[in-house]
Amino acid sequence: MTLAPEAGITTGRELKIVRGACPHDCPDTCAMLFHVDDGRLVDVTGDPDHPMTRGGLCVKLKNFPEHHYQSDRLMYPMRRVGPKGAGEFVRITWDEALAEIRQRWTDIIAEHGSQAIMPHAYLGHQGVINGLTSGDAFFNRLGSSVAEKTYCESGSSTAWHMTVGGTGGLDIESMAHSKYIIVWGMNMTSTNLHGWPFLLKARKDNGAKIVVIDPVRTRTARQADWHIPIRPGTDGALAMGLIHEIIAQGLTDTDYVEKYTVGFDELAERAANYPPERVEEITGIPADDIRTLAREYATAQPAAIRQGVAIERSRGGGQAIRAITSLPALVGAWRHVGGGTMEMPIWEFPTLFDKICMPEWIPEGTRVINELDLGMALTGEMELDPPLKSLFVYNSNPVSQGPAQAKTMAGLLREDLFTVVSDHFITDTARFADLVLPATMQAEQLDIMVTWGHLYISLNQPAIEPPGECVPNSELFRRLARTMGFTDDYWDRTDEQMLRDFHDWDAPALAGITFDSLKETGYARLNVGLPHERAPHAEGNFPTPSGKCEFRSSLAEGGNFVVPVWRSMYAEMQPGGYVDPLPDYVPPFESPDSSPELAEKYPLNIVSPKPHAFLNSQYANAADKQDVQGEQRVWIHPADADERGIAAGDLVRVFNDRGSFSGPAVVDDIVMQGLVMANVGHWQNKASGSTVNTITLDRHNQLGNAGVYSDNLVEVAKVPDPALTPEPVAGA
Repeated sequence: MTLAPEAGITTGRELKIVRGACPHDCPDTCAMLFHVDDGRLVDVTGDPDHPMTRGGLCVKLKNFPEHHYQSDRLMYPMRRVGPKGAGEFVRITWDEALAEIRQRWTDIIAEHGSQAIMPHAYLGHQGVINGLTSGDAFFNRLGSSVAEKTYCESGSSTAWHMTVGGTGGLDIESMAHSKYIIVWGMNMTSTNLHGWPFLLKARKDNGAKIVVIDPVRTRTARQADWHIPIRPGTDGALAMGLIHEIIAQGLTDTDYVEKYTVGFDELAERAANYPPERVEEITGIPADDIRTLAREYATAQPAAIRQGVAIERSRGGGQAIRAITSLPALVGAWRHVGGGTMEMPIWEFPTLFDKICMPEWIPEGTRVINELDLGMALTGEMELDPPLKSLFVYNSNPVSQGPAQAKTMAGLLREDLFTVVSDHFITDTARFADLVLPATMQAEQLDIMVTWGHLYISLNQPAIEPPGECVPNSELFRRLARTMGFTDDYWDRTDEQMLRDFHDWDAPALAGITFDSLKETGYARLNVGLPHERAPHAEGNFPTPSGKCEFRSSLAEGGNFVVPVWRSMYAEMQPGGYVDPLPDYVPPFESPDSSPELAEKYPLNIVSPKPHAFLNSQYANAADKQDVQGEQRVWIHPADADERGIAAGDLVRVFNDRGSFSGPAVVDDIVMQGLVMANVGHWQNKASGSTVNTITLDRHNQLGNAGVYSDNLVEVAKVPDPALTPEPVAGA
């Protein structure tokens, strides 16, 4: 095979292979090869030469070519003709769509001001110019309300910056050198598939013990050496208990603590409140297991912790991550290759988010609305002046993925709300739109893919022409800028010029890597240390204000807490407020222990993990993925099922005061007693008219305004007549 100058690799005749990278919100960001025959995408395979993803693709990417040609794909702009929510549309032209947007927005701005318009976007695509921040500059220039994007990792990343700073975490490839590995709150074999082999290599070569801490006996937990079930929202208590035991058993690395940390005495004083017996009462984990875990973790160096996003999804999730992130410095794990903890390597990438987002264009005094509060913002529960009169959704499906589903749908039904959705399909959210716009898929667009799971930067090159009138987000916002009369040269650049401008190519991490070299190679590892030598904090060097691991956070001092990275990356403006400078256990909003009166009515905790065959709600409308994932099901412990007269396969209703959803019961002890589980991501028209997030609380945890998807109480009841699927309700 020979390298083509622009597109990738050629093999003769008319078959072309183009280098690309997976666009999905997953830590793996797999290197892909697009196989094209006569202009048609005929196959997508993993790149076997990529050191991290090694030629493999997950089940979500199986039949990726067919996904591009799926019969229900949006190909043209569409205007609503039926009632809101019915999903009835007719084709219109781009000129008509843009003219309507201009007229409606011009009228709204004249009457209510530009803050009556709100964007809503997340990681439906991870690319630099088509992903999370692709529309920020446009909406900042428009003067719309600022959308605070905290669906995922905001609590975790805030805790990370407070404790160890913005870079220098454990590399997943370095975990092949670990001797003890804790996977905490992550189902890696479903959501970090290509990271799992490095753990298996550590087990095979080093005798590493793999421990999984999770309320559910997941696919990953079943392959571990030790599964530790934990009650949802109590991870902070376990972490504080481990700190207590490490100190009490004399297992701290005193030299490392003295040289490279601050706040040890205060941390020890607080951890003294968490002896194993108390932690057992909170978490459900036997005290002796807590002692054993602390001893094994501290003495089997190098020890690694792979943190999952799920930890943040309760009231005290951010503080729990602060405590977990403190553990490696306490035992000196950072000294070693394969020691430490991993959160998001994305901080290593020299992406110039200020140049992407243009936060200087935000008018002074512009309000911030958190995207997870969309239901409250649209229904008037949140007092807004001016009220929201238009919503523009791209890279997101808030009806499926946001909390308080019934409330969000009620807001989207407002006749005075002008809603525009850009997407690949008529999703649960797009059904409520006044206009829908067709977006390109990955084989049809140029982008650079950074990742939150490893240290390789990738260039995705377009392999086929977009079908119909689909456009990438970069072109969408060029058209909107012209439509609204913006003359800034920001939108005069091509996609390639933007990608060149949006990275610091002179940064040490990109030494020897250029945009042109990525055209040839497809990907490159950042220059931040090779896996067999990377130990970034062997001698401290933490990018915190003190230069040390901060058990007591200097960012939380003074009562005006803001982590600067979030303003830069998401154009967020978090209000200041008191944050405890020390990690601690913060009880959940809703649990039998923290809210006993509520638990009398709704006695069961619920968790809603990511599905195996969908990527959030993506692919939930694909028949082949539905066959793998199955319908919306409800896992319940045998003792809880017996108490409610529920047998396997019975149609059950899961409900609380916020709403309800239904599905067949799976009676299985993979969930703890007192816990039920239902995967997020199913579409309403593929389930029972509502989905798991109809019961989800629209509140936030204490750090980063993250959502509390694992902090909800419910009750489960058998539906008397399986032929009568219950209608969704706003209350129980």
